[in-house]
Amino acid sequence: MTGLHRHPFGLSALALMCAAAAAQADEPSRTFSNPPPIQQIAPTLKEARGTLLMKSTAPAKAVLNPHAGHERLLDLTIAYTNNFIYDPATQQQVPVYLRSYQGTGVDPRNPFVAPTIEVTPGDTVRINLDNNLPFDQSCTSGGQPADINTPHCFNGTNLHSHGLWVSPTGNSDNVLLKINPDQKFQYEYNIPSDHPAGTFWYHPHLHGSTAMQVGSGMAGALIIRGDRLPSAEANGDIDTLLKPTANQDFIERLLVLQQIPYACVGAKGHGPIKKKTVIKDGKPTEVVDWSCNPGEVGVVESYDQFGFGSWQDSGRYTSVNGQVQPTFEARTGEVQRWRIVHAGVRDTVNLRFVKLKDSAAQQSIKGVAAAKSAEFIAQNCSGDPVPYEVIAADGLTYGKAQQKDQLTLQPGYRNDLLVAFPEKGRYCVLDLAEPANGGVSQLSSNHQLLGFVDAEGGQPVSKLDGYIRDQLVAAAKVNMPEGSVRDKVVADLQKDMLLTSFVPHRSIDDSELVKDEQHLVFKIATVGDKTEFAIGTTADDAKPYDPAVVDRELKLGDSQRWVLQSARAGHPFHIHVNPFQIEKIIGPDGRDLSAPDAKPDSDDDQQYIGLKGVWKDTLFVKPLNDDKKYYTVYVKTRYQRYIGEFVLHCHILDHEDQGMMQNVRISLDGQGGDAHGAHH
Repeated sequence: MTGLHRHPFGLSALALMCAAAAAQADEPSRTFSNPPPIQQIAPTLKEARGTLLMKSTAPAKAVLNPHAGHERLLDLTIAYTNNFIYDPATQQQVPVYLRSYQGTGVDPRNPFVAPTIEVTPGDTVRINLDNNLPFDQSCTSGGQPADINTPHCFNGTNLHSHGLWVSPTGNSDNVLLKINPDQKFQYEYNIPSDHPAGTFWYHPHLHGSTAMQVGSGMAGALIIRGDRLPSAEANGDIDTLLKPTANQDFIERLLVLQQIPYACVGAKGHGPIKKKTVIKDGKPTEVVDWSCNPGEVGVVESYDQFGFGSWQDSGRYTSVNGQVQPTFEARTGEVQRWRIVHAGVRDTVNLRFVKLKDSAAQQSIKGVAAAKSAEFIAQNCSGDPVPYEVIAADGLTYGKAQQKDQLTLQPGYRNDLLVAFPEKGRYCVLDLAEPANGGVSQLSSNHQLLGFVDAEGGQPVSKLDGYIRDQLVAAAKVNMPEGSVRDKVVADLQKDMLLTSFVPHRSIDDSELVKDEQHLVFKIATVGDKTEFAIGTTADDAKPYDPAVVDRELKLGDSQRWVLQSARAGHPFHIHVNPFQIEKIIGPDGRDLSAPDAKPDSDDDQQYIGLKGVWKDTLFVKPLNDDKKYYTVYVKTRYQRYIGEFVLHCHILDHEDQGMMQNVRISLDGQGGDAHGAHH
């Protein structure tokens, strides 16, 4: 599919930018920094009541929540932006021209990551979304394709607050809205006072253009910060444990991971993306030419840039807050909280930290080419991995910290982890290879570099085992309220790194579940000369998305089991509004791969280990194996507080745009007989 008319660089501007890029390439500045927060307009106080969801019954005496909610007004403008993306292979800044969010909160050096929205439970957040993209005929009824699942309306948009527990209707988290070019709309998120604090994110979600816009860098973190201490009546926010003390600052790093598959257009900065012919399956096939020559400009304007194998072929890099292979700063012995948001479209990330050989430090400063990363890592990043403690998934705190030295993040995932670097020096931040059926690309990959950590000063750590636990125990003795609550938190941490005083949701017991189950199967099929992306209750009844059909009717107040499978390729399952709790993940050999002590899968894939009982809103469903046996994922969920229509879908966003999505409706009677969200 070809792109729309663009507004390219002027020739004189392009020459200046190329000259500037050459100068910058000599000393590329890639020191990591957190994305700046959006400027907040005219805050006013507003009282809010509520307790954490973990509290299943109201206290005997009503307690006023000491947290006061605020009204926050934020501006978010969408327009084309000129800037650069660094390429370590050429050590040049490549000029790019991409759709992006703009405004006072955007870092002009790294505009292809959106600013961070920071709020607290009880807040009312209003976002003025202003679509300044140029006119797009395919957004109008006369210009739309006959098949709604053909990517289109690349300059139409909307906004999704991924993972937030808010209403899906009206002007709240309503992804069935379409905001065309030259239109403005104000979203309003009423965040309940009992909303979990955690790491969430936001991005466009208009069916037909989601991948195009997220793939341009239109995504940002949405952090809910909590100040609720645990008490005898209710659980608290993990933020209150990780407050700075005299001995630990608990420095926070916020990483928004993205894959921007820019391809270069002609020497004058306009025209279609370049193509080349290769022999594929014995016949000539036209594919994207990923080379970028001086004077050319990178764009994201065609769904050919998201196709099978495209990310591996592109030679592009998973960026961190818009930077390629940035350098993070740390002090030895300092416990850092890394909030990681996988806001990308087309890559699975397997995170590991390994010490870099001193002899390679100078070589790493200007970055390492993607094609040479595996060799560089094998030679220079081959020490013992640095263990870290994972404390949350998808914004929801674990009941028990899990020590890992490798963590798999699929598109849509978020994880919070605590890491301490034991000695001075430079560390590699690795993206390990994954097996073909364990990642979204469906292809085996090579090791890649996400960046480097420079650890200096501080106090060296002779033994990492138990070190982070001891730092949390010390923090609990300072930050937790005196008495039985403090004693419990300390005892839990000392026992087995338990975080039970900070878990936001009660576990779902089988006795709560309604009799009927929801079954879901992802399917990719070839129909004639077309590839269909579909979802069904079985592989046989799977169909592409139909915006006029509500595929699943659910009843407010019910709790239900969902059974998830994939008939071809692996897909991250994401459902809006209510999160789910993982019950078990059964592999083709009948083993529960989600148990804490589970052995890796037959292909040494560890991504499911320890997920039993964990709450999430996005979860990768692995495909049929070579023996045509399914992986089967069992999750439980509650339909609480909110009615209305929303969606579930595969979070490989080009799959969603091409039909791998369904409409879901929660109503009072489970039959849709009350007010609900509007269709397109």
